[in-house]
Amino acid sequence: MDVKNKVAYITGGTKGIGYGIAKTLLDAGMRVAISGRDQSDAEKAAAALCTDPDRIIGVGSDVRDLASEQKAVEAITKKFGQIDLVLANAGLGHFAPVDELDPEHWKSMIDTNLTGAFFTLKATVAALKASKGYYMTLASLAGTNFFANGAGYNASKFGVVGFTQAAMLDLRKYDIKVTTIMPGSVASHFNDHTPDAEADAWKIQPEDLGELVLDLLKMHPRTLPSKVEVRPSRPDKK
Repeated sequence: MDVKNKVAYITGGTKGIGYGIAKTLLDAGMRVAISGRDQSDAEKAAAALCTDPDRIIGVGSDVRDLASEQKAVEAITKKFGQIDLVLANAGLGHFAPVDELDPEHWKSMIDTNLTGAFFTLKATVAALKASKGYYMTLASLAGTNFFANGAGYNASKFGVVGFTQAAMLDLRKYDIKVTTIMPGSVASHFNDHTPDAEADAWKIQPEDLGELVLDLLKMHPRTLPSKVEVRPSRPDKK
Protein backbone atom coordinates (compact mmCIF):
# COMPACT_ATOMS: atom_id res chain seq x y z
CA MET A 1 0.00 0.00 0.00
CA ASP A 2 1.17 3.47 -0.88
CA VAL A 3 0.20 5.05 2.43
CA LYS A 4 0.19 8.68 1.25
CA ASN A 5 -3.28 10.13 1.93
CA LYS A 6 -4.71 6.74 2.88
CA VAL A 7 -7.18 6.82 5.78
CA ALA A 8 -6.70 5.01 9.09
CA TYR A 9 -9.29 4.57 11.83
CA ILE A 10 -7.83 3.82 15.27
CA THR A 11 -10.09 3.00 18.22
CA GLY A 12 -8.85 4.00 21.64
CA GLY A 13 -6.63 6.57 19.98
CA THR A 14 -6.78 9.41 22.50
CA LYS A 15 -3.70 8.25 24.44
CA GLY A 16 -1.14 5.48 24.82
CA ILE A 17 -0.53 2.99 22.02
CA GLY A 18 -3.32 4.23 19.76
CA TYR A 19 -2.19 7.85 20.07
CA GLY A 20 1.45 6.92 19.33
CA ILE A 21 0.49 4.88 16.28
CA ALA A 22 -1.72 7.72 15.03
CA LYS A 23 1.20 10.14 15.24
CA THR A 24 3.46 7.79 13.29
CA LEU A 25 0.86 7.33 10.55
CA LEU A 26 0.27 11.07 10.29
CA ASP A 27 4.02 11.65 9.98
CA ALA A 28 4.02 9.14 7.11
CA GLY A 29 1.41 11.17 5.21
CA MET A 30 -1.77 9.31 6.11
CA ARG A 31 -5.06 10.83 7.19
CA VAL A 32 -6.23 9.58 10.55
CA ALA A 33 -9.40 9.21 12.60
CA ILE A 34 -9.11 8.44 16.29
CA SER A 35 -11.90 7.53 18.65
CA GLY A 36 -12.52 7.49 22.39
CA ARG A 37 -15.63 7.22 24.50
CA ASP A 38 -15.76 10.97 25.10
CA GLN A 39 -16.23 13.21 22.06
CA SER A 40 -14.48 16.16 23.68
CA ASP A 41 -11.43 14.08 24.63
CA ALA A 42 -11.24 12.68 21.10
CA GLU A 43 -11.37 16.16 19.57
CA LYS A 44 -8.69 17.48 21.93
CA ALA A 45 -6.39 14.53 21.20
CA ALA A 46 -6.90 14.98 17.46
CA ALA A 47 -6.04 18.68 17.68
CA ALA A 48 -2.89 17.87 19.64
CA LEU A 49 -1.85 15.28 17.06
CA CYS A 50 -2.25 17.46 13.97
CA THR A 51 -3.07 21.10 13.32
CA ASP A 52 -4.41 20.39 9.82
CA PRO A 53 -8.13 19.61 10.19
CA ASP A 54 -8.17 18.10 6.71
CA ARG A 55 -5.94 15.25 7.91
CA ILE A 56 -7.38 14.37 11.32
CA ILE A 57 -10.72 13.79 13.00
CA GLY A 58 -11.58 12.82 16.56
CA VAL A 59 -14.86 10.99 17.11
CA GLY A 60 -16.66 9.86 20.22
CA SER A 61 -17.52 6.17 20.13
CA ASP A 62 -18.00 3.31 22.55
CA VAL A 63 -16.73 0.12 20.93
CA ARG A 64 -19.05 -1.90 23.21
CA ASP A 65 -22.00 -0.48 21.26
CA LEU A 66 -22.36 -1.42 17.58
CA ALA A 67 -24.62 1.54 16.82
CA SER A 68 -22.04 3.89 18.33
CA GLU A 69 -19.30 2.44 16.13
CA GLN A 70 -21.53 2.66 13.05
CA LYS A 71 -22.19 6.33 13.78
CA ALA A 72 -18.46 6.98 14.15
CA VAL A 73 -17.73 5.27 10.84
CA GLU A 74 -20.40 7.38 9.13
CA ALA A 75 -18.67 10.53 10.39
CA ILE A 76 -15.26 9.29 9.22
CA THR A 77 -16.41 8.30 5.74
CA LYS A 78 -18.34 11.55 5.39
CA LYS A 79 -15.13 13.47 6.07
CA PHE A 80 -12.58 11.34 4.23
CA GLY A 81 -14.67 9.33 1.77
CA GLN A 82 -12.92 6.04 2.55
CA ILE A 83 -11.25 3.88 5.19
CA ASP A 84 -8.12 1.94 4.23
CA LEU A 85 -6.89 0.76 7.62
CA VAL A 86 -8.82 -0.12 10.75
CA LEU A 87 -6.90 -0.72 13.97
CA ALA A 88 -9.06 -2.14 16.76
CA ASN A 89 -6.89 -0.91 19.60
CA ALA A 90 -9.34 0.00 22.38
CA GLY A 91 -8.75 -2.14 25.43
CA LEU A 92 -8.47 -2.34 29.21
CA GLY A 93 -7.34 -4.74 31.90
CA HIS A 94 -8.29 -5.73 35.44
CA PHE A 95 -6.13 -8.22 37.29
CA ALA A 96 -7.05 -10.41 40.28
CA PRO A 97 -7.15 -14.09 41.26
CA VAL A 98 -10.04 -15.73 39.47
CA ASP A 99 -11.92 -16.37 42.72
CA GLU A 100 -11.70 -12.66 43.54
CA LEU A 101 -12.28 -11.23 40.06
CA ASP A 102 -15.21 -8.81 40.02
CA PRO A 103 -17.88 -9.99 37.52
CA GLU A 104 -18.23 -6.42 36.27
CA HIS A 105 -14.49 -6.29 35.57
CA TRP A 106 -14.78 -9.57 33.65
CA LYS A 107 -17.66 -8.15 31.62
CA SER A 108 -15.88 -4.88 30.88
CA MET A 109 -12.83 -6.72 29.50
CA ILE A 110 -14.83 -9.08 27.32
CA ASP A 111 -17.13 -6.30 26.10
CA THR A 112 -14.33 -3.84 25.33
CA ASN A 113 -11.41 -6.01 24.27
CA LEU A 114 -13.21 -8.79 22.42
CA THR A 115 -16.73 -7.71 21.50
CA GLY A 116 -15.35 -4.25 20.74
CA ALA A 117 -13.01 -5.70 18.12
CA PHE A 118 -15.96 -7.52 16.53
CA PHE A 119 -18.21 -4.44 16.51
CA THR A 120 -15.42 -2.31 15.02
CA LEU A 121 -15.02 -4.80 12.20
CA LYS A 122 -18.78 -5.08 11.64
CA ALA A 123 -19.02 -1.28 11.38
CA THR A 124 -16.11 -0.93 8.95
CA VAL A 125 -16.17 -4.07 6.83
CA ALA A 126 -18.15 -2.51 3.97
CA ALA A 127 -15.62 0.33 3.74
CA LEU A 128 -12.74 -2.16 3.85
CA LYS A 129 -14.30 -4.21 1.05
CA ALA A 130 -14.55 -1.05 -1.05
CA SER A 131 -10.92 -0.05 -0.43
CA LYS A 132 -9.46 -3.59 -0.33
CA GLY A 133 -8.09 -2.40 2.96
CA TYR A 134 -6.45 -3.75 6.10
CA TYR A 135 -7.98 -4.71 9.45
CA MET A 136 -5.67 -5.05 12.46
CA THR A 137 -6.30 -5.86 16.08
CA LEU A 138 -4.06 -4.87 18.97
CA ALA A 139 -3.98 -8.04 21.05
CA SER A 140 -1.17 -8.95 23.45
CA LEU A 141 1.30 -11.68 24.26
CA ALA A 142 -1.33 -12.42 26.91
CA GLY A 143 -3.34 -13.78 23.98
CA THR A 144 -1.22 -16.95 23.96
CA ASN A 145 0.56 -16.81 27.34
CA PHE A 146 -1.59 -17.21 30.43
CA PHE A 147 -0.53 -15.94 33.86
CA ALA A 148 -1.78 -15.82 37.45
CA ASN A 149 -4.31 -13.04 38.16
CA GLY A 150 -4.97 -12.77 34.41
CA ALA A 151 -8.01 -14.98 33.89
CA GLY A 152 -10.28 -12.27 32.53
CA TYR A 153 -7.61 -10.45 30.55
CA ASN A 154 -6.24 -13.71 29.14
CA ALA A 155 -9.74 -14.79 28.13
CA SER A 156 -10.36 -11.53 26.29
CA LYS A 157 -7.00 -11.50 24.50
CA PHE A 158 -7.01 -15.23 23.65
CA GLY A 159 -10.42 -14.43 22.13
CA VAL A 160 -9.07 -11.48 20.15
CA VAL A 161 -6.30 -13.64 18.66
CA GLY A 162 -8.72 -16.42 17.68
CA PHE A 163 -11.30 -13.96 16.35
CA THR A 164 -8.75 -12.12 14.23
CA GLN A 165 -7.26 -15.27 12.72
CA ALA A 166 -10.69 -16.59 11.77
CA ALA A 167 -11.66 -13.19 10.35
CA MET A 168 -8.50 -13.30 8.24
CA LEU A 169 -9.72 -16.53 6.60
CA ASP A 170 -13.19 -15.08 6.04
CA LEU A 171 -12.09 -11.75 4.54
CA ARG A 172 -9.08 -12.54 2.37
CA LYS A 173 -11.40 -13.46 -0.53
CA TYR A 174 -12.27 -9.73 -0.63
CA ASP A 175 -8.56 -8.82 -0.77
CA ILE A 176 -8.80 -7.50 2.78
CA LYS A 177 -5.69 -8.20 4.82
CA VAL A 178 -6.12 -9.06 8.50
CA THR A 179 -3.40 -9.14 11.18
CA THR A 180 -3.27 -9.30 14.94
CA ILE A 181 -0.36 -7.51 16.65
CA MET A 182 0.66 -9.01 19.99
CA PRO A 183 3.00 -6.76 21.99
CA GLY A 184 4.61 -7.45 25.32
CA SER A 185 5.45 -4.60 27.70
CA VAL A 186 4.70 -1.20 26.15
CA ALA A 187 5.40 2.25 27.59
CA SER A 188 1.77 3.37 27.66
CA HIS A 189 -1.06 4.44 29.95
CA PHE A 190 -2.44 0.90 30.15
CA ASN A 191 -3.81 -0.10 33.57
CA ASP A 192 -3.45 3.50 34.83
CA HIS A 193 0.33 3.46 34.38
CA THR A 194 1.96 6.86 33.99
CA PRO A 195 4.74 6.52 31.38
CA ASP A 196 8.20 7.52 32.56
CA ALA A 197 10.83 8.08 29.86
CA GLU A 198 13.70 6.77 31.96
CA ALA A 199 12.00 3.92 33.81
CA ASP A 200 10.20 2.73 30.66
CA ALA A 201 13.14 3.06 28.28
CA TRP A 202 13.51 -0.74 28.03
CA LYS A 203 9.89 -1.20 26.94
CA ILE A 204 8.40 -1.18 23.46
CA GLN A 205 7.44 2.40 22.61
CA PRO A 206 4.11 3.27 20.93
CA GLU A 207 5.98 4.71 17.94
CA ASP A 208 7.72 1.34 17.49
CA LEU A 209 4.32 -0.23 16.99
CA GLY A 210 3.46 2.59 14.59
CA GLU A 211 6.49 1.68 12.48
CA LEU A 212 5.37 -1.95 12.56
CA VAL A 213 1.93 -0.96 11.29
CA LEU A 214 3.55 0.98 8.44
CA ASP A 215 5.75 -2.00 7.57
CA LEU A 216 2.68 -4.24 7.39
CA LEU A 217 0.84 -1.75 5.17
CA LYS A 218 3.79 -1.53 2.78
CA MET A 219 4.31 -5.28 2.48
CA HIS A 220 3.64 -6.83 -0.93
CA PRO A 221 -0.04 -7.82 -1.37
CA ARG A 222 0.93 -11.45 -1.86
CA THR A 223 2.37 -11.71 1.66
CA LEU A 224 0.49 -11.57 4.96
CA PRO A 225 2.01 -11.79 8.46
CA SER A 226 -1.32 -12.73 10.05
CA LYS A 227 -0.01 -12.83 13.64
CA VAL A 228 2.93 -10.72 14.83
CA GLU A 229 4.45 -11.14 18.30
CA VAL A 230 6.53 -8.21 19.55
CA ARG A 231 8.75 -8.19 22.62
CA PRO A 232 11.21 -5.82 24.25
CA SER A 233 14.67 -6.77 23.04
CA ARG A 234 16.03 -6.76 26.60
CA PRO A 235 13.38 -7.12 29.33
CA ASP A 236 13.74 -5.14 32.52
CA LYS A 237 16.25 -6.82 34.82
CA LYS A 238 14.91 -5.27 38.04
